[in-house]
Amino acid sequence: MDILQYAWVVWLVVALVCFIIEMVTLEFTFLMIGMASVVGLVASITGLEWWVQVLVAAAAALLLLFLVRPKLLQRLHQSGEVAKQGVEALIGMAGEVTRMFERGAGEVTLSNGDVWTARLSPAVRPRDPDVGERIVVTAIEGATAVIVPAER
Repeated sequence: MDILQYAWVVWLVVALVCFIIEMVTLEFTFLMIGMASVVGLVASITGLEWWVQVLVAAAAALLLLFLVRPKLLQRLHQSGEVAKQGVEALIGMAGEVTRMFERGAGEVTLSNGDVWTARLSPAVRPRDPDVGERIVVTAIEGATAVIVPAER
């Protein structure tokens, strides 16, 4: 049994792994390599020699990386602000006090559903917010959200 007749399986696995990595990185590099692997898969299915498959996939990868990827990145950056992630996405987010504040600390539920330990920002007057009061996150310090009452 000739193992090279199953080269298409290798191309398929490489493509799938690249697509999964791309979902995590979101920078289009692995998307281009995954697409080049699909080209290698097609070359394998058509019966080309393994070294021709590699050359075709490498050429496709280079073309995609240097011609298509820059255009996609340019289009992405033109379309608006890149979505904030992690702690950056929480700054400015609205929420609601869900547990009474005691000695300056309490609990809030943010509009995205996250529940955070919170403390009142030193920039506001020292009045603990009531349960149900609307708040806005001004900073994240460790595992604590620094909040201010929302403007009415």
